[in-house]
Amino acid sequence: QVQLVESGGGLVQAGGSLRLSCAASGRTFSNYVMGWFRQAPGKEREFVAAIRRSSGATYYVDSVKGRFTISRDNAKNTVYLQMNSLKPEDTAVYYCAADVSIVEFTATRVDYWGQGTQVTVSS
Repeated sequence: QVQLVESGGGLVQAGGSLRLSCAASGRTFSNYVMGWFRQAPGKEREFVAAIRRSSGATYYVDSVKGRFTISRDNAKNTVYLQMNSLKPEDTAVYYCAADVSIVEFTATRVDYWGQGTQVTVSS
């Protein structure tokens, strides 16, 4: 089992920044692909970003490219999502996720989820 605990959400004005953190415990953190999904009211959960375990290769949904940066610190068992130039359409609950496979890193197949943290961007 992997336990994931997010922090760092909140209310910010459009154009502002937030950094989300996700602390992992339970299994060897470096064995897992880590990432973030988000879910806005009335919408399906969508992939936001992921980072591979060894190479550190990163993946982003097109709508956040150039604004969000995912990173990980394997020594601290933590993954981060730096969100800059936030827009009202970024408002959602953000979920940290973990899986051993990048192929399985989808909203319906990822193995482990955090409890979510609310991000609200006001216009």
